[in-house]
Amino acid sequence: MKVSVIGASGKVGKTAAFCLAEENLVDELVLIAREKSIDKVEGEALDMYDALAAKDVNVSITPSCDLKDIRDSDVVVLSAGIPRSSGMTRMDVAVPNAKIVAEYSRAVARYAPDSVLLVVTNPVDVMTYIAFKASGFDKNKVFGLGNHLDSLRLKNQIAKHFNIHVSEIHTRVVGEHGNHMVPLISSTSIGGILLKYFSKYDSFDIARTIEKVKSAGEYVISKKGATEYGPAYAVSNIVNIILNDEKKILTVSAYLEGEIEGVPDVCLGVPVKLGKDGIRRIIPIKMSEEEKVAFLEAAKFVKESTNEVLDCLDEDF
Repeated sequence: MKVSVIGASGKVGKTAAFCLAEENLVDELVLIAREKSIDKVEGEALDMYDALAAKDVNVSITPSCDLKDIRDSDVVVLSAGIPRSSGMTRMDVAVPNAKIVAEYSRAVARYAPDSVLLVVTNPVDVMTYIAFKASGFDKNKVFGLGNHLDSLRLKNQIAKHFNIHVSEIHTRVVGEHGNHMVPLISSTSIGGILLKYFSKYDSFDIARTIEKVKSAGEYVISKKGATEYGPAYAVSNIVNIILNDEKKILTVSAYLEGEIEGVPDVCLGVPVKLGKDGIRRIIPIKMSEEEKVAFLEAAKFVKESTNEVLDCLDEDF
C-alpha cells in the first residue's frame, strides 16, 4: 500500500504520516513538501525511521518536493496550507488555502489519477469542494476530514461525564466543521441505550458540551499553538479504513447531490460508508426537527462561504 502526504512539513501532516507508518499497514510513504521545507521533511523521515525500528516496523519513507513521486498512491492526504493561529477562524485562511488546494488537487489528478484524495486543509468543507472540482475526480474519491474529528471530541466529552469507556459512546456530528456543526444528540447512545434514557442524563449539560466541542480546536491552539495529535490520528483512522476496505461508517465532508434533506452542490459532514474506493455510499439519516433546521443552516453557511471563496479566485471550476 502506498500513501502520500502533501504538506508533510506541517504539524498535522508529519504526525499523520508517522501515525500511518506506525500502524504497519503502509508499505510506502511519500512525504511531500515545498522545496524550502525539504530539509525539515528529510529530518522527519530519519526521526521516524529510528522510532519505527523500536517497533520492528518496516516502511519505505520518501521525502520529496517532486509531485511525480505520488504516482501509484492508493491514498493522497492533502494537508498543505496556511495553519490557523490563535484568534483566527478557519475562514480567515480560506482564500490562500483554496489556491494551494486547487494547485495540488490538479497535480494529484495528473500523477495519481486512481487514488483516493483525503482533504485536511481548513476550512475543510470549502477546501473539499475546491479539491473535488479542481481534481475532476468522481465524488466518491474526494472527501474531507470534516466532522470525524468533531465526533471523536464529542465522544470524549460524553465519556468523561458518564464515566464510561469511550468505545461505548456512539454519537455523530454532522454539518460544518466549525461553529455550524450539528451534534446528533437525538440518536446518541451509550452501550446501545439512547442517551436520554441513560442515568445521569438529567445532569448532562448538552449546550455546554456542544460549545466545548465547537471551541476545542481554538482552545488547543491557544494553549500549544496548533492542533496536532487529534486531527493526525483521525486522518490515520480514515486512511486505515480505506486501505483495509473495512466499510465502516464515519462522518466526513462529502459532496452532496440531495442525498440528505435535499441539499445539493455543497460539501458537508455526513455519515458515509468508507472502503477501498473511497465513499461507497452516503448514509441517509433521520434528525430531530431542531437538528434538521441546524443542518440546513450549516448547508447554507458553507455554500455561501464556498461561493465567496470561488469569487476571489482567478479561475473557474
